[in-house]
Amino acid sequence: FVGAILAQGAATDVMVTGSANRIGIDTIDVAYEEVSQGRNEAAVARIERNRALEPDDPAAMINKGTAYARMGRQSDARDCFIRAIASREHYDLELANGQWMDSRRAARVARGLLERRETLALAPRKVS
Repeated sequence: FVGAILAQGAATDVMVTGSANRIGIDTIDVAYEEVSQGRNEAAVARIERNRALEPDDPAAMINKGTAYARMGRQSDARDCFIRAIASREHYDLELANGQWMDSRRAARVARGLLERRETLALAPRKVS
């Protein structure tokens, strides 16, 4: 399962806090701490170093895309969100309000925010 925070601010923010396999036992790092603290370059580096992640892991792609968007790298951010949408893997994300959302839908929301130039704050912590 992936937790996500959907908050209202000057613009809509989305934060993905984690993802899980069907059993949901171990946590796999997708730079939640770095993204949630605004350390965007560190988040990208951490995701890229994590060999436990699939190359198109939706939680990692959403976080990486968020970090890129915050760094002004809109094209790279868009590519990450598109990879999350197209990923063969997808799973539900839990929002802070208790609502659940499919990872593909969450990536579409993030891409929509990017296209509207609204603020993004996404950060998953993968559980597998």
